[in-house]
Amino acid sequence: MKKVSLILFALGLSLGAFAQERPTHEIHAAMLFNFIKYVQWPDDAGGEFVVGVIGEDDVFNTLKTWYDGKPKGNKKYVIKKLSSGADAASCHVVYVGKSKSREFENVKSTIDGKPVLTVTDGNGLGQKGSCINFKVIDGKLKWELNQSTFSNSNLKVSNQLSSMSILI
Repeated sequence: MKKVSLILFALGLSLGAFAQERPTHEIHAAMLFNFIKYVQWPDDAGGEFVVGVIGEDDVFNTLKTWYDGKPKGNKKYVIKKLSSGADAASCHVVYVGKSKSREFENVKSTIDGKPVLTVTDGNGLGQKGSCINFKVIDGKLKWELNQSTFSNSNLKVSNQLSSMSILI
């Protein structure tokens, strides 16, 4: 347990240094990738692991450059630009950027009951059912984690990620 705490502490320190030098879209892309590491999906078959992005071209381009085609266990990452929430059903992860926050309700109704991790960047979207929602508190980037949404989505979140989150 001490080793895990030390790793998380080191991650926090490196993310803090990373955050000071990087634009927000790169920080969101890196954090989204790290969130994926701490979530377990029910299906473990091979194929594609699809990450969909709605609204933020910079986040999409960064994810595409950094992760598209790279392995994730016995799957490969596929990064897709989604035009609307209706396209979210084929994804394992959906990121909804601040500019498209109004699209979240459409995403939510499309993926209801499916094992899809939703990560958002909009005021109140954690309360409205996003799995993880970015939030700035005292000038620092934090995130909310909606425990009931994880449970309803049949996703398992690690205790390490939960312990570093604002739980709702």
